[in-house]
Order: sequence, then structure tokens, then C-alpha cells
Amino acid sequence: MAKVLLINPIVREEDVPKHIPYGIALLAAIADKKGHQVQIFDANAWRVGDEVLRQVINADDWDVIGVGGLITTYGHVKRICRIVKEERPKSFLVLGGGVLTSMPREIMTWIPQIDLGVVGEAFITFPVVLEKIDARDYNFSETLGVCFRDGSGNPHLTKVRPNILDLDCLPYPAWDFLPLDIYFENSQGLFSEEIFTSKKRMDINGSLGCNLVCRYCWHLGTTGDMVIEPDEKGENDVRFSYGRNIRYHSPRYIVEMVKTLVSKHGIDFASFIDENMMTMHVFSKQKWLFELSELWIKEGLQPTCRRDGVPHDENCRGVHWAGTSHAGLADKKSLAAMYEAGCSHLVYGIESFSPKILKKLGKGSTAQANFRAIKECLEVGIKPIPNVIIGFPEEDFTTIRETAEGMIEMGMYAKPHFATPYPGSQWYYNYKKSIINQYDGDLEKFILELGDASSITAVISHKFSAMDLIGLQQIIYLRDLRLLNQAEKHWAKSDSTIEPVAVHEESFNFISKKVQAPIEEEKRASI
Repeated sequence: MAKVLLINPIVREEDVPKHIPYGIALLAAIADKKGHQVQIFDANAWRVGDEVLRQVINADDWDVIGVGGLITTYGHVKRICRIVKEERPKSFLVLGGGVLTSMPREIMTWIPQIDLGVVGEAFITFPVVLEKIDARDYNFSETLGVCFRDGSGNPHLTKVRPNILDLDCLPYPAWDFLPLDIYFENSQGLFSEEIFTSKKRMDINGSLGCNLVCRYCWHLGTTGDMVIEPDEKGENDVRFSYGRNIRYHSPRYIVEMVKTLVSKHGIDFASFIDENMMTMHVFSKQKWLFELSELWIKEGLQPTCRRDGVPHDENCRGVHWAGTSHAGLADKKSLAAMYEAGCSHLVYGIESFSPKILKKLGKGSTAQANFRAIKECLEVGIKPIPNVIIGFPEEDFTTIRETAEGMIEMGMYAKPHFATPYPGSQWYYNYKKSIINQYDGDLEKFILELGDASSITAVISHKFSAMDLIGLQQIIYLRDLRLLNQAEKHWAKSDSTIEPVAVHEESFNFISKKVQAPIEEEKRASI
């Protein structure tokens, strides 16, 4: 069996480690179940520097060293890969996750140390790769879902691996391989009283995918919308579309997983890291969240403050939870059931209060839905956490004002994020040439700067520059309409002379229609 070291890169160096590497922990559990010897070095949790990383890499004669993460971890991933090959040149280096899947050929070119890339969902591909390496078979040209190198080191994509049909076939993540005490130390949050008093919060994942087509959101093969086809040069490349493979765990699987976390680790809060729980609920024909909430109570996970109808305090027992929602899909009956089961807060992608912007997003929501969802969420007792974004392609002073006025009307304060064209999103491909121009022809510089959209990177707004957007962010945060009116008055004479920073173009890598990605036809008993 193979000796496997999995490395989780640093996420958000400016913040403390808060979220376990769920995908890596799942792959570790799968590999361990297959009999491989697996260890995880969680660089994000430990934050101990490159010298300790070198010690870990030299701690054993690893057959495989695997790295994975979001595209925002690219800088650290690149450094890890370089160090791996400096210290262990004979170890087989595999990279996967969103950092690779969104742009595999570019990443394999920029990081020449990578031996193999796993593209898309890795639940089946990774154990296949380990089996081949264990057999000393390094020919991956016929292996689905990988990016391999030819004899000259050039990367080539194989055909896409179908997504698994039933998420319940997955084992629970290998929590025991992670330094959970570090994550538990950072359990608290400011979103609600319940998470503020949490002592042991844990991330869980109830679903994969989202059937919305938000043009700023990345949708990768891991969530089920990727196909691989030859480009104009005849080379396979990834293509994303409005196709979606929507999958969610059964309420029984989720509740049993949380009960296991309670018995083994004593958790008191579960954060759902799903893309959007409410879209799953709608996809299930309005059943999923009701069944989950009912089972949460039946199996004894309901917090005692909700059971007894008393204010929450440090004496409360049970498991509170939180997740994501959609203003246009949330309804009061579902929210009330969630509250009763222990839901404390929901993160809403409000984005904007401008009808013009919301119509163009592909989100399927309206300003009226935003107002209603926030109001109803508060009425049932769940805290709505709004996410606001500025800098959309069609953004102008009217849309900015509508968002500021909406926030004032709702008594809402938020510092907006910037519309950021993450690789895997429609707007990344539509504005790729403009992005490259903004970084003096060097796309990798843009990838190295990507973070959580609280800082500005590439601009996709047709009207506003980075300087304008930074100022508008502060104006909206302050909800200062006087400054906004002053800025618009100053700008008025410039409309006819200012050239747009970003220009929309079509791209091979994005298909503006539904192209269904492959998915398995039958359920698996287990992986």
C-alpha cells in the first residue's frame, strides 16, 4: 500500500484558521479505507513556516504527496510544490481541487513540479491514482479525470470523470487526522449569540452543487457542470456551462454524522459549508430542510434553549447550526422549522438592491425578495447575514444608490465585497483578456493576488476603475448619500470620455447554455 502525505495550504493568511479542509479530510478517509498509510499536514492550522514543512516532507519515504485547495491558495500551493520536489524529488506529486480544476493547463504550466493533476471530483479518481502508483504504473493517459504530462513535460487532459450519484456513499471525513483543537479555539463568530458562545464548532457539508447560474460564482467540475472537449488547436480543455449535477446527503446521513461529532469531539455548533442550502431544499421539492430539521430534533440534537423556549446562554446544550440561503427561495415556513431545530443564522447573498443588477446576475432574485427574506428571517428568530457586492459590469451611480438606500431602509450595515472574476465563473472567461491587460499581460499575477474579494483585484466594471470602486465601497459602508451625490456630480462630465476598463467577450471555456456533465447512472454502496 502507498504511503501518502496530504498537505492543506494556508487559507487567508491574514485570518486565523477557522475551517477544516473538508475535501482533503474526505480523501484521507477514502484512502485510509483502501488500506493506504495516510497522514495530513495541515499547514493552514499549524502556521509553522517552510522549515517545518521541509521536516514533515522528510519524515517518511512518501510514495505520494498530494496538495489541494481553492484557487485563492495558489501562491502557497506553488511554494509547497517547489519545496516538495526540492526535498523529495522521487515522491509522486499530485495536485487537485479548485486551484487546479478551474484552469488545469495553466496551473500545470506554472507549476512544473506537479506530476499529475486530478481534475474535477476526486472521490473515485484519487484512489484509482493511488492504486496505479502502488503498482508502479505511471501511465495515466487512459485514466479519467486527470491532467498528465507527456514525455516532454507538456500537460494533457483526459476525459472527465462522471460525478458520483449518491453522496451518502462517502465515508465521514478523517477528522482524527486533523488538529481539531486549533479549529475549536477559533469557533467563535460575530454572526449570532449562539456562534459567539460556541466552544467547539465544526464544518459539515450537506450538498454539492447549486442550480443557480450566478455569473460571478465559480462552478467547477467538483459540483457538476464541467465537460472536457478539444479546443481550436485540438487540445482537451475544461468547459463550464449552466449544466448542474445537484446532489445532497440524506437527512439521516447528516444527522448521524453530527451525532458522531458530538460523541467523539463534543461539538456544540455545525456550520454547513454548502454553496446554498435553500436551492437544495427547492430541488428536493421543499422536503430536505423540513426532514433535516425534524430529524435533528428527534435524534436529540435540538439546543435546549429552543426546546424550552428560553434565551440562549452558556448553559445551553445541544447543537446549533448555520448555513447559506437564497432570498428568492427562502420562505417563512421553512425558516421557522429551521429555527426550531437550532438554526442560528443564515448567510444571504443579497449582493445588491438594484433591480438592474439583480436581473443581470443570473441569481433569480429581486430587490423585493431581498427585503422580504431579511424581514422574515428576523421575524422567525434567525439572524440574516447579508453579503453585498459592488463593481458588477453594469454598475453605475443609480445601482450604487439603490443598494445604499436599500441598506438604509433595512437598517443594515455591510462593507461590500468587490465583484471578482474567479476562475471557473462565467465572468472570468468573459473578461479574461481584460484581466490579462490589467496585469500587464501576466495572468499568473492576477491568480497570485486572489483573496476573499474584500480587496480589489481585476475590475470587470465597465464604468468604474479600481480607484472609484474603493471609494464607493467606503461610501456604501458609511451609507453616506451626500458623498455619493457629490461623486456622481463630479463624474457627470466624464461619461463620454472615459473608456471602459473591462470589455465582455465570448470564451471557449464557458458555454452560455445548459450542457449536462456526466454523472454515474447507479448509486454506489460505499466508496
